[in-house]
Amino acid sequence: MLGNKINNSSDGPLNKYRNKVEDGDLNADPAQEALAEKLQNLYRALEGYQPTSGSVTWKERLGLTREKIELPKGLYIYGDVGRGKSMLMDLFFETIPFECKRRVHFHSFLQDIHVRFNDFRAKNLEGGDPIPSVVKSIADETWLLCFDELQVVNIVDAMILGRLFEGLFERNVIIIATSNRPPSDLYKDGLQREKFLPFIDLITGRLDIFQLGASRDYRLERMLGMRVYHQPLGPETNENLDRYFLELTKGYTAEPDQIRVKGRVVEITMAAGGVGRISFEKLCAEALGPADYLEIAARYHTLILEEIPRMGEALKNEAQRFITLIDALYENKVNLICSADAPPKELYILGEGIFAFERLVSRLMEMQSEEYLSLPHCYE
Repeated sequence: MLGNKINNSSDGPLNKYRNKVEDGDLNADPAQEALAEKLQNLYRALEGYQPTSGSVTWKERLGLTREKIELPKGLYIYGDVGRGKSMLMDLFFETIPFECKRRVHFHSFLQDIHVRFNDFRAKNLEGGDPIPSVVKSIADETWLLCFDELQVVNIVDAMILGRLFEGLFERNVIIIATSNRPPSDLYKDGLQREKFLPFIDLITGRLDIFQLGASRDYRLERMLGMRVYHQPLGPETNENLDRYFLELTKGYTAEPDQIRVKGRVVEITMAAGGVGRISFEKLCAEALGPADYLEIAARYHTLILEEIPRMGEALKNEAQRFITLIDALYENKVNLICSADAPPKELYILGEGIFAFERLVSRLMEMQSEEYLSLPHCYE
């Protein structure tokens, strides 16, 4: 169940945060340190914690067990974009030595839930309620869930979240979530929002609410100091993108990422802290479509795209995919840093697609502006 035990507080997120400040990887920030201390308290509360394998028994409900299970209270962290919420949650997640833990972008979690619903319905052709089965399957896999960028944007998700979270809490799953919104603003002005209000009550009753105070937007400061469109291609451009990726992912551990879309997997070369890095060849030369690009746009607030070539009739399929990709990034306010063989206006050589490419050029130019870079990612 628990894998390793927590040995001492020096292994926790607070110590790790302070070490990063001392090493110059992070700037000292009192608000961030306060959150690190809050996470440290939860880290200590997990010492010796042994979750039950299933839902609460009738004896536990009636108080007939010898020892009452003390469930450490989870945490809901909200604050402005670029404040370091995800980074600090990741520090906590990395220091927890237990195996039964999961860190996931909330959008990806909802995707996974719907896949599990479909699997349940495929196996139960006569119908039935999938939520208890799905809750059990999640609780069997993990008892610590860390959600990044919790938000609700449609009525379908709004209707299932209350019962889903209630089931997870009943099975003693500990939840930590980051969001740009306080709980009271979730699904604000959404359709039939009154049916969503019990979920807000559940969150505020079962999780500690912590606001990471407004201060510097570190992400925006870094982005505004960067040249986001690099051309021509060459060693200097590659070095710049290497340096930018390191700067934008400070405090995170970069690794390859996988995005599951309708049963297939899109491989992202390297990712960390909401920043993805991949080549034009892997994103636009392969048979990907709008659904894939929308998932990428939902997963990352910044995409580093390498080695965009000049395109003409011979690469018309690649050019069309590139247009679709840029549309998805633009509509979801994803920051784009890229390297290309030519300026935007010279990327497409005369051919059938020249008119469709004119809109792309306009968007590429706008995506370099300070006004665009200052916009929040649509999934934050």
